[in-house]
Amino acid sequence: MVHEALLYAKEAQNRVRCGLCAHRCRIDSGKRGLCGVRENREGTLFSLIYGSILAENVDPIEKKPLFHVLPGSRSFSIAAAGCNFRCDFCQNHEISQMPREEGRIVGRARTPEEIVAQAVRSGSKSIAYTYTEPTVFLEYASETAGIAREKGLKNVFVTNGYMTPEMLKFIAPRLDAANVDLKSFRDDFYKKQCGARLQPVLDTLKKMKELGIWVEVTTLLIPRLNDGEEELRELAAFVASLGTETPWHISRFHPRYRMTETPPTPVTAIHRAVQIGRSAGLKYVYSGNLPGDVGENTTCAHCGRLLISRCGFAVERLDLQGSACPDCGTPLDGIF
Repeated sequence: MVHEALLYAKEAQNRVRCGLCAHRCRIDSGKRGLCGVRENREGTLFSLIYGSILAENVDPIEKKPLFHVLPGSRSFSIAAAGCNFRCDFCQNHEISQMPREEGRIVGRARTPEEIVAQAVRSGSKSIAYTYTEPTVFLEYASETAGIAREKGLKNVFVTNGYMTPEMLKFIAPRLDAANVDLKSFRDDFYKKQCGARLQPVLDTLKKMKELGIWVEVTTLLIPRLNDGEEELRELAAFVASLGTETPWHISRFHPRYRMTETPPTPVTAIHRAVQIGRSAGLKYVYSGNLPGDVGENTTCAHCGRLLISRCGFAVERLDLQGSACPDCGTPLDGIF
């Protein structure tokens, strides 16, 4: 479904400049941006994926992962085709890279009203814009999010964080929380592995915090690429600079897409990174893709009491008095 795009500027000779993500693509007439889903037609930029849903599921909010947003609740999760990154380790490359690699866009027609109605019927407490990159389907996400707010639902992004300040300012009034992938703390990694740059992601994280969006950070730990101790200490220090209440999820890599020869992350490497995060002063550091690991649990940052126990995406026990520790009364940071 074709819909005129938001946040773009017209230039000479029917060229346009997209203002959604930090690529800021200049697009000639008849061409598309790097995401493959925004097309210039004679000087007007169109989204090719408005109302075209490629995936829709009812997920545990923990799957995003968001551990401090309505723990134990369900999130109605949607995605459209396309992404502004080309990560060699993408877990959802079949749908994120489809427009670029296969030259096609598929999906089921769903109006924003239909999505919200389905979310309400499913008993979900939030809508997650996830699986691919929600930045590239802003027009659809923002309209859906506005209706969701009216129905009392939260809105969450699972994002690579490569958005412009203009885009973030536009969506912020409707966005409650985001899990942002901070894939590495090296610009070279972003250039080689993702076709992007580091600084815009760091800028987005800072701006989200300033705007009052609840932020959780995820780093997929890939052997020999982003698992060096010095880099992890720098990354952890940056997350702590956002606020020590910011949860950091350190996820185990499994061979995927163009990185099938790279071995899974050793469990010891995940545990080492968790300790680095705690040494940086972070209150909440989690091990990911290790079902049953003690690092999935949430403890009180003051007294150490176990507050939320998890196994994979399932919350096994949630011991809170409202949103506070029942022993010492310390509030648990997040949205409850």
